[in-house]
Amino acid sequence: MGTVASSCAAVVGGGPAGLMAAQRLAEAGVQVDLYDAMPSVGRKFLLAGKGGLNLTHSEPSDAFAARFGARRGRIEPLLQAFGPAALRDWARSLGVDTFVGSSGRVFPTDMKAAPLLRAWLHQLREQGVRFHMRHRWVGWRGDADMPPLCFRTPAGEVTVEATAVVLAAGGASWPRLGSDGAWVPLLQQRGVDVQALQPSNCGFDTAGWTAHFRTRFAGHPLKNVALSLTDGDGPGFHQAGEFVVTETGVEGSLVYAASGPIREQISAHGSAVVALDLLPQRSAEFVAAEVARPRGSRSMSTHLKSRLGIDGVKAALLHELLPREAFADAHRLAAAIKALPLPLVRPRPIAEAISSAGGVPLEAMDDGLMLSCLPGVFCAGEMLDWEAPTGGYLLTGCFATGHAAGTAAARWIAAHRR
Repeated sequence: MGTVASSCAAVVGGGPAGLMAAQRLAEAGVQVDLYDAMPSVGRKFLLAGKGGLNLTHSEPSDAFAARFGARRGRIEPLLQAFGPAALRDWARSLGVDTFVGSSGRVFPTDMKAAPLLRAWLHQLREQGVRFHMRHRWVGWRGDADMPPLCFRTPAGEVTVEATAVVLAAGGASWPRLGSDGAWVPLLQQRGVDVQALQPSNCGFDTAGWTAHFRTRFAGHPLKNVALSLTDGDGPGFHQAGEFVVTETGVEGSLVYAASGPIREQISAHGSAVVALDLLPQRSAEFVAAEVARPRGSRSMSTHLKSRLGIDGVKAALLHELLPREAFADAHRLAAAIKALPLPLVRPRPIAEAISSAGGVPLEAMDDGLMLSCLPGVFCAGEMLDWEAPTGGYLLTGCFATGHAAGTAAARWIAAHRR
C-alpha cells in the first residue's frame, strides 16, 4: 500500500492554476500540500516567459471576456473575481511591476517569468504550503465519498487523505513539461464525462506546399495581413495580425487566434478554407484600381510590387494558391489579394500546441468548479473544457480558475472540518 499521509487540502499540479489555488487555500488558513509529477513546478509557465512573459491584456473587460467564446458565460464571473487588474496587483504584491506594451499586452517590467515565480514560491512556502515533487497522481484508492489519492513516486506509492482536492494537472500540450493528459481516464473511471483533448493555439497543415514554395519560404512571416473564416451558424472570425509559413502549413499568433473555429470546421467538414487579406489597410476598390492600371511591358510581379508593395512571401503565396490564368484577369487577381483562399486540412499534433481544448465540462461543475459527481474535488486551469487565445487571455484564465477553485475549496473545508 505504501506510505499514507494526511492533508487538509491537496493540490495536484504546479502550474499557475494549481499554485493560485494553493495560495487561496493558504490565505484561508488551510494546510496545503501540492503535488507535481515533475522535478520542479511552473515549467510551462517558465517556457511561456522565455521570450517575454505576456501575463495578461489591458483591453476593456467586455472585449477581454469575449475572447473566451462560447464559454464566456461561465468564465466571465471568474474574471470579475480575479481578472487582469487583480492579476497585475497580485504581481505587484510580489515585488514585480508590470507595463502595457504597444499592443495592449501586459508584461513584467523585466519581461521575465523566473523572478515572478521565485517570489511566488517563496511566499507560498512562507504561508506553509508543502511541495512534493516527482509525485505522479495515478488515481484514487477505494470508493468512499472522498477516497485517498494515490501517487507514484521514486520511493514507492504514496496515499494521501485530504478533506478537499484541487486538480490542476494541465491539458495535453507540451507533455515533456508535465501536461500529458494522463488524468483523463482517472476521472472517466469516476463517472466524469471528459471531452476529448484537442490542440488549441496551434498551427495547421495545408494539403501540401509545392517543393519550390516550401524550400524558399518556410519560416517566412506574413505581416500586416488579416484572416477570415466564415461560420454558417454565426458571424465567423476576422482579425488582422501576422503568421508564419511552415514546412507543412501555417502557424503564429493570427492562426492561433483562429485555431478554435478552424479546428471545428475541419472536424465537421474535413477541411477549412480561410480567406487571407494581403492588404487589409487598403480597400477592395483601391486594390482593384491599382491592379487594373496599365503596366506596359512590366511583368505582373513588378506591377504588384510597384503599385501595391506586394512581393516576397505575399507574392509567392499568390502564385502558390492561384492558377496561372488568374494573373491575366485583373478583377480576379484583385479579389484574391483581398480574399485569398487557403485550404487547411488538419491541426498540428497536440504535443506541439501551445494549449489544449476539451477536458472537464463546465456543466459538470458548480460555480466554484467543484465536480458534481465528486463532492470535495475541484478542477482548474487547462483541465477544464475552455480555450482562449494567446496574448495574456489564456494565462489569465488559468489564474482565474485557480483562484476560483482554491477559494471554493477553502469554503468547502470550513464547512466540513473533521
